[in-house]
Amino acid sequence: MTKEAGKGARPTTVRLQKISRAFIESAALNAAIDLELFTAVSAGHDTPEAIAKHAGITALNADRLMTMCAACGLLSWKDGRYENADDVERFLVAGKPSYAAAWLRFAQADWKRWGELSKHLRNTSEIRPIGDYETMTVEQARRYHEATSSIGFGAARRFVKQVDLTGRKRMMDLGGGSGAYSITAVQNFEGLSAVVFDLPPVATVTREYIEKHGESDRVGAQAGDFTKDELPKDCDVAVMASNLPQYGAEVIQQVIGRAHDALLPGGEMHLVGEMLDDDRTGPTDAAIWGLLEALANSTGTTHTRSDCVGFFENAGFEDVSVHEFIPDILVRVSGRKRE
Repeated sequence: MTKEAGKGARPTTVRLQKISRAFIESAALNAAIDLELFTAVSAGHDTPEAIAKHAGITALNADRLMTMCAACGLLSWKDGRYENADDVERFLVAGKPSYAAAWLRFAQADWKRWGELSKHLRNTSEIRPIGDYETMTVEQARRYHEATSSIGFGAARRFVKQVDLTGRKRMMDLGGGSGAYSITAVQNFEGLSAVVFDLPPVATVTREYIEKHGESDRVGAQAGDFTKDELPKDCDVAVMASNLPQYGAEVIQQVIGRAHDALLPGGEMHLVGEMLDDDRTGPTDAAIWGLLEALANSTGTTHTRSDCVGFFENAGFEDVSVHEFIPDILVRVSGRKRE
């Protein structure tokens, strides 16, 4: 239990209050994005009066919102004007290549469902391995990947810096969505081709991203459910990224085992996902994504690093190793199939 003062200090409700009201900080961030507050501040509209005129709200409400954003560390106050925090300036100013508002607002659509979390936790109806994802439409997939791709391509660029795929010929990208990892990989490694294997509605959207990036000759999209359908053949690399908590342990073990069997001898697999530390106390992001699956009515849950190492070793992979990918967010586990 956290102590506010020295040893033996009497607990207070301060920490609990902060957790109970955390949704208000989220509401302020989302409202600021909706009103393009940070974009306006970056352009010099850096007072409540200027924001009020820009956003079409009263100066009083602009002052309220900017005060809250400053309290959250999103803005700072200097010489009578506001400035964006460094991360806000980089990721929340519209028009910049790094603009990530779509991703940061990704969970906003589930706002009401999170408010009814206890109801979802009490749900005793039959849960399915992939839950609500199996009924996803093309339009839902398009909206989903509009948000996730904004951060996915950044993660893919990090992947190709960490993993040398020189000499590899063909990559299977399991649940690859927008194709970010496949597109980025073929652009960085000569002679490599890739196939994104995802649900039929998603594969339709994947082809749109592949065409948009001009990689239709080297990246394909194959429709199917990688938890049960035959995986792509003649691949010497397998990647499964940012979908780990969507599945339970039994499904993950099955998929990694089938990927191992489908890979060519000497092939490699990389699992990139939100993983708990082995003491199961964090990071928070991994716990959030596991809890989200209660809303999706799936068998998904959060897995620890050692769980994932075990999945690889049980499947027959050798040289299994754990790598920091994005601290406190994503971890990469890799392994090699015997020659």
